[in-house]
Amino acid sequence: QSEDLVRFGMIPEFVGRMPIHATLDQLDHAALARILVEPKNALLKQYKRLFEMEGVKLEFTEGALKAVASEAVARKTGARGLRAIMENVMLDLMYDIPSQSNAREVIINEDVILSGQSPIILYEEKKTAQQDG
Repeated sequence: QSEDLVRFGMIPEFVGRMPIHATLDQLDHAALARILVEPKNALLKQYKRLFEMEGVKLEFTEGALKAVASEAVARKTGARGLRAIMENVMLDLMYDIPSQSNAREVIINEDVILSGQSPIILYEEKKTAQQDG
């Protein structure tokens, strides 16, 4: 409605010149999950690249992607809320992983998203030098 745009802060002269008004439907779980992985600069791709720079592989399970999407729907934040949810999950990891030189893979599952559990971190075995003698 035109009145909604005026209440939002647009001046009436501008609103009167807008010939088209559109309504948007809420994004569903599947669309939100796709937004996390499909676009060229998708959030998941950005996080994977950051971890690759540290020599660590980052994996999100299908359940984790669905959990992030469900959380965005529950918060009624849509696609814009995906970043906040992801940052909440990834922030500590981004600080901790660089100090763990033997970490090789991080797996985020739905329990990490829904209940705040720690992610699964796979480490590389350190090879010890055997001395003869």
